[in-house]
Amino acid sequence: MNTEEKAAAPAAPPPEDDGMTWWYRWLCKIAGVLGGVSCAVSGVWNCVTVNPLNIAAGVWMVLTAFVLFLCEVPFCCQFIEFANAVAARADKLKPWQKAFFYCGLALFPVFLSFSFTTLFGNAIAFATGVLYGLASLGKKGDAVTYARLQHQKMGDEERMTEKANGAPE
Repeated sequence: MNTEEKAAAPAAPPPEDDGMTWWYRWLCKIAGVLGGVSCAVSGVWNCVTVNPLNIAAGVWMVLTAFVLFLCEVPFCCQFIEFANAVAARADKLKPWQKAFFYCGLALFPVFLSFSFTTLFGNAIAFATGVLYGLASLGKKGDAVTYARLQHQKMGDEERMTEKANGAPE
């Protein structure tokens, strides 16, 4: 691609700001990695049994670990061709979508086979979903802005009352 083609090519759109600070984004990624490790270890341990529900829950936990690694740290999955494409698509998801996805992945094995291994193995993966869910709530507002909004709302209500009573504006 020469310089003219590069100039004519549309620039990549800026990443959508989801309101997460850099340290919170890293916290979510680290929680995802730790959740993947705990799911993988607990899933393998859960498969060492004769009960088919425990084996199914263990396999699901290993798959959950794989999905967490694939979405949060795709460089750990360099041997998989589609890893970067999946990670790019996962980065486009809104935090609440990731929250539902990760929490659902973590809860299914607990419902399938309730045991300490499944409960504690999926706890960090579930916590990752909770962190993303908290990120979807947005930043906390300050008291001054809230007081201004309340004052403005009260003024709007007074004007609406005056209109309803037939008072001239």
